[in-house]
Amino acid sequence: MSRRCEICDKGVISGRQFSHSHRHSNRTWAPNVQKVKAIVNGTPKTISVCTRCLRSGKVQRAL
Repeated sequence: MSRRCEICDKGVISGRQFSHSHRHSNRTWAPNVQKVKAIVNGTPKTISVCTRCLRSGKVQRAL
């Protein structure tokens, strides 16, 4: 499954995770991306969309 939103181009970011004792390790944060059947240029198509774009109404879902 794609880890990038096709609408807003939100993707994985990386950084460092710090414990209470301040030991650190590398980690990644992935967006909540769903495969959705949506209307694209008048035809239904399956695309990967983050939940924020779904919630805000940037994507019209196909029935």
